[in-house]
Amino acid sequence: MSVKRIGIIGGSGLYNLPNLAFREWLHLSTPFGDPSDLLGVGEIDGRELVFLPRHGRGHRFLPSEINFRANIHALKQLNVKWILSVSAVGSFKKEIKPLDIVLVDQFIDLTYRRVNTFFGDGLAAHIAFDDPVCQTLRRTLYEAGQEEGLGARIHWGGTYLGIEGPAFSSKAESLLHQSWGCSVVGMTNPTEAKLAREAEICYATLAMVTDYDSWVEDRHSRVSVRTVLENLGENSSTAERILRNAIHKIVLDETCGCHHALQDALVTAPASISPNAKSRLDWLIGKTME
Repeated sequence: MSVKRIGIIGGSGLYNLPNLAFREWLHLSTPFGDPSDLLGVGEIDGRELVFLPRHGRGHRFLPSEINFRANIHALKQLNVKWILSVSAVGSFKKEIKPLDIVLVDQFIDLTYRRVNTFFGDGLAAHIAFDDPVCQTLRRTLYEAGQEEGLGARIHWGGTYLGIEGPAFSSKAESLLHQSWGCSVVGMTNPTEAKLAREAEICYATLAMVTDYDSWVEDRHSRVSVRTVLENLGENSSTAERILRNAIHKIVLDETCGCHHALQDALVTAPASISPNAKSRLDWLIGKTME
């Protein structure tokens, strides 16, 4: 497949892109099971797009139930080279307000029920993850947001803390995580970012703030499903504006280091890779093994 595509993973509240008419919705099978939903394939001014709702349309999957490996594999099948991830998050900082956007540049991963690698079972690899977000793609999102007139509402940088969920944090947990200097909290992105890096796909997060998590005294500003739902509609509209602008700005080449993440990551000696592992992961390591 020669057409290079841009992938959009929609989080809570973003289950479709209403202003984009997808020409087809595809069901894809993967070695890891089914992705969260059908994948919408469309185009904006000559740019090929693939859209996948992370939780499924209608929000059917808890964060721990999402088949992250299948989602990333399905996007890779469709030759997605860049992923723009949209996620609802809570804020740990007073200056990062509900309805703001954070372009995170770091993750702390406290999840424990996820499979967060394609490797294992006969093939060991260790990707570099010191810079877990594609800096080029993150800059593109920032510029797109500024051009949309978002100004101080869009924050350059911040640490995303990933928790298992589905419960929101206790107040003690929230205060602890705040003391670590984290900016926002969510339940999905670290796993997604690790798998995207292994798949050699550029990845950046558009973290849409819905609440102040559990640390604030003001009960109205504290996280709850009601608070989150109240802010999701406006957040989704803002995300669409940024995405449409950013899509035009992405440089469609593969010079970014994200596209070569496996070049020095494989540890297992080629002669020691089992035929089963080689067959199972040929889609991932075939280029590296040539």
